[in-house]
Amino acid sequence: MRTDDTRRWLALGALAMAMLTIGLDVTVLVVALPTLAVDLNANTAALQWFSSAYTLALAALMLPAGALGDRYGRKKVLLAALVLFGAASLACAFAGSANQLIAARVVLGIAAAAMMPLSMAVLPVLFTEPAQRQRALTIWVTSTAIGLPLGPIVGGWLLQHYWWGSVFLINLPLVIVGALAVATLVPESHGDKSFRIDGLGALLSALGMLGLTYGFIRIGDHGWDDLLAWLVVGLGLALLAVFLWWQRRTAHPLIDLGLFAASGFRWGTVLSILVSFAMFGMFFTVPQYFQAVLGVDALGSGLRLLPMIGGLVIGSRLVDILLPRLGARVVLTGGFLVLTAGIGLGAFTRVESGYGLTALWTTVLGAGMGLVMPTAMGLAMGELTAARSGSGSALLQALRQAGGTIGVAVLGTVLATGYRADLGDLNRAPISDGVNAGVAVTAEDPALLARVQHAFVVGMDTMLGVCAVLCLLAAVVVAVALRPGAPATAEDAAESVHAG
Repeated sequence: MRTDDTRRWLALGALAMAMLTIGLDVTVLVVALPTLAVDLNANTAALQWFSSAYTLALAALMLPAGALGDRYGRKKVLLAALVLFGAASLACAFAGSANQLIAARVVLGIAAAAMMPLSMAVLPVLFTEPAQRQRALTIWVTSTAIGLPLGPIVGGWLLQHYWWGSVFLINLPLVIVGALAVATLVPESHGDKSFRIDGLGALLSALGMLGLTYGFIRIGDHGWDDLLAWLVVGLGLALLAVFLWWQRRTAHPLIDLGLFAASGFRWGTVLSILVSFAMFGMFFTVPQYFQAVLGVDALGSGLRLLPMIGGLVIGSRLVDILLPRLGARVVLTGGFLVLTAGIGLGAFTRVESGYGLTALWTTVLGAGMGLVMPTAMGLAMGELTAARSGSGSALLQALRQAGGTIGVAVLGTVLATGYRADLGDLNRAPISDGVNAGVAVTAEDPALLARVQHAFVVGMDTMLGVCAVLCLLAAVVVAVALRPGAPATAEDAAESVHAG
């Protein structure tokens, strides 16, 4: 028994390393963009596609990847995805042109689309006891979240010592260890072998998520009055509507829409999306504040996010202690109140506040994230049978990804509106394009620079205020609407797990 327990936790450690790699890859590229612009002769559009190509592939293929794991074996598909992720990282590192890097980033996103849901889906197979499963999920979620702020730190250090391709090579040792551990420690599992992949559903979901995600990325870049962006969003929504209609009629649906009838999955998914607003709001604004107002570089920005990691670790550790004693409703309500306090404190930031206030409120925010994220995802995962855990995990992750993308567009607009409104007579291009352009233009004039910095802080405070209100509303809704205690896990009799 002890040997089996050791194997399970070692396997979890390998999965956590793989998820850390994905978290790193989301943000590590940010610090390399100026170097890539020169070395690969990349224009602004290419720089945007370096990030968007990865995000779009990830969003579009997550649902089909989860279903493939259920049908053909989660271990097989996860192992293939890890190998593909490593190969794509190599291709990124040695890309000779902007187009080659974009293509490699697409492949990287395809691999991540399978890694995210399937590494999560094997947790119920590895850990059948509810308390252990929740603890494992907490570790899995924390490893993903920690990778985001570590990206600029690792990337900044590598760029100071090596060439830009090294920011991708960092993936290789983590992927190799993860693949070896999955191959030797993770048991094979799958759903009903007679289950057939819904090809039309996979196509509709991929195109729908692609349209929705790209449309909101474009809105974030071009503003809410961009007609093409809204046409793409509308097309994406129409395709997703057809997808849902088809799922209700086909004999072998790609996703189980009945999951939303389960309170735990429904609430867990909604709350996971809401906490993404707080997380992305912080990642969207705070690095800009560090660089434009405090005057630090990308590496310095990453280092100044370390208090958030500390708060995240504390919050996630508290989940293991509080959840069995107090239940999901109390932990989630308290977690969202902590988030409200942290983000609300951040909304009082001033140009002259300095780093101390930011360190304090990002620590509190990290603690709130550590409380809410694993608890909310545990609610959703508790309703999944092992037979469909791949597609169910993919559905949860795809909705979180879409919600995060939409959240960045919405919150970015709130920030930009507040920024431009406070600029007054300076509200003109290129200053109005964003604080980085504004700082570059006014750097030689201290009075104008101070106005630009003040305008940005006003926009940031407004955006953080919106996030705080959303978190407070979430706390109230959870306290009133969520039933006491965690929902029961699905009956073992409904599970169809095949080991070996």
